[in-house]
Amino acid sequence: MVKWFLVQINLMTHPKTRNTLYVEQAKLISQDSYDNDQYHMILQAPETSVHAKPGHFVHMQCNSTIYMRRPMSIMRSTPKNNTIEILYKAHGEGTNALSKKKVGDEIDLIGPIGQPFKIKNYKKYPLLIGGGVGIPPMIFLAEHIKNTTKNLSPLILMGSEIPFPFKIQPSKIMLKEIPADVIASMPLLDDWGIPSRLTSLNDYAGCFNGYVTELASIWLEKLDDDQRQEVEIFSCGPTPMLKAVSELANKYDLPCQVSLEEYMACAVGGCAGCTVLIKTDNGNAMKRVCVDGPVFEAKSVVQFQN
Repeated sequence: MVKWFLVQINLMTHPKTRNTLYVEQAKLISQDSYDNDQYHMILQAPETSVHAKPGHFVHMQCNSTIYMRRPMSIMRSTPKNNTIEILYKAHGEGTNALSKKKVGDEIDLIGPIGQPFKIKNYKKYPLLIGGGVGIPPMIFLAEHIKNTTKNLSPLILMGSEIPFPFKIQPSKIMLKEIPADVIASMPLLDDWGIPSRLTSLNDYAGCFNGYVTELASIWLEKLDDDQRQEVEIFSCGPTPMLKAVSELANKYDLPCQVSLEEYMACAVGGCAGCTVLIKTDNGNAMKRVCVDGPVFEAKSVVQFQN
């Protein structure tokens, strides 16, 4: 039986986070492996699945002998099944231990954590840009848009320099603003009726040979002025990519939210080990990625404006 209890956050924690985090003994339902040590797991985590929003993450105990937890973005949340889905790459002691978990194992996690992406009043053309381990939050956001809104035309662009953790297929959804030979897509998104396109510098079949922001720029240039004014950008990925996304948003004067990636220890705002410099109405201030973020307005991130 899965047990959980409300985490009592200390006074150092962000006010918006108090009484919203849960500790759960999540049960591993499945774990599949992909090329280059990539893994997709489904966990039974009732409280997290009910309260999770796109952009939230969980803090997972990878092994009882490893003291530090690992933050993991939530890729999907299905409250009716009490499940969440995590996509991650094993690249160290903690994530390697996580990759050896078996179906039925329990994993201690805290979640959902952080400030999510905007989840209402979307503009007509949401542009979701994900790079590497920043792809999962874009899937979560795309599903939310699909389930909660009508008459929108989202586009998801995803970049990776290792094989994608899914079987690439030619998209059934044509896009006149995208080069005709760039046809590779994520099957799940195609099934949802949401167009996606893939990019890489490794010349994968059907993928755009270049950076994901280059393809985004091509798409934006092909839109007319009225369409472009109805675009807003959401992005998650490595810092250099997010800086390029921010520059793209500035070039076209588009609203843009980014989910930052930072190493963190406690992930609940106590240690302040994941701070970044953010512009505020009262001047620049150090903000914690774990609880003040991970989602911020791109124009507020000081390092992206230099």
